[in-house]
Amino acid sequence: MPVSTAAVGKRYPPTAYAVGREKIREYALAVGETNPLYLDPQAARAAGHPDVVAPPMFAVVYSAGALGPAIFDPEVGIDFARLVHGGQEFRWGPLVFAGDEITTAVSVKDISERGGNGHFVFESQSTNQDGATVCVGTWTNIVRGG
Repeated sequence: MPVSTAAVGKRYPPTAYAVGREKIREYALAVGETNPLYLDPQAARAAGHPDVVAPPMFAVVYSAGALGPAIFDPEVGIDFARLVHGGQEFRWGPLVFAGDEITTAVSVKDISERGGNGHFVFESQSTNQDGATVCVGTWTNIVRGG
């Protein structure tokens, strides 16, 4: 399956996400988290945090809007009929709290062909309102060969 590497290095406009307390709670409950830091503002404040803490994988929530334009970009050329999830890797920085404003920018890190399959790798960088990088994500998608 020939793939075009023309989009490698392409960057997309950043998106902003306002982190809400209820979104954190909903996410935490949906994934079975029971840590009170994710659910109870009083427990979070007692532990020295300004509000409830977002679980680490909440990064998927605040990054999703920024990934969409990259994944759906015709120049990238993903065939969604043959798409499978390849993997995700994250490097976390400071914690994310309810009330934070997270801005995420995405770029095409790599497009390659291996074993007849297309590998599409995107990188997201998420920063908070203070400019601190809270998460760098690597998102791999595989398009099965014909």
